Amino acid sequence: MKGDPDERAVRLGEYIVETGATVRKAATVFGISKSTVHKDVTTRLQRLNKDLYANVQVMLGQNKAQRHLRGGMATKEKYRKLK
Repeated sequence: MKGDPDERAVRLGEYIVETGATVRKAATVFGISKSTVHKDVTTRLQRLNKDLYANVQVMLGQNKAQRHLRGGMATKEKYRKLK
């Protein structure tokens, strides 16, 4: 997604809050890198929309807390397919 970085940051923030998407998922959907998503929702969004920024930080915190579970499920699925 090319264009205005500030507009992109707001759209990313809204997407993450609405869907509960991870940084990786948002990057895939918007066609940009994980680094760009992270920069947009942590740095740019804080300057542009403090309420949305706070909501995004809650979602990112939840995703971070659950990442070990998702990783375990991915590994389980990988080995299930190998059998």
